[in-house]
Amino acid sequence: MPRYEFRCRVCAAGGAPETFEVDRPMTAASDPAACPAGHADTIKLLSTVSLGGRSSGGGAPQAAMAPAGGGGCCGGGCCGG
Repeated sequence: MPRYEFRCRVCAAGGAPETFEVDRPMTAASDPAACPAGHADTIKLLSTVSLGGRSSGGGAPQAAMAPAGGGGCCGGGCCGG
C-alpha cells in the first residue's frame, strides 16, 4: 500500500514534528488527512520514489538509457554529433 507524506501547519508553527505519513490505497491518495494531534490544517507533500535493483553478479550500476552510438542526445544520428 502506498505511503503519503503530509505536513501539519499547526504543529509546524508550534515547534512539534511537522510531517507525518499515512498508508492508504491509491484511490484515496487525494483525500485530506488529519495529523496525529488531530489538526485538520494539513497539506500533502510531493514525494519522490526511488526504485533500484541489481543484476546478478553485483558490480557498478549501469546507465539505464545510454546512447549506443555515442554523441548527442540521440546517439549522433540526427544532430550531427
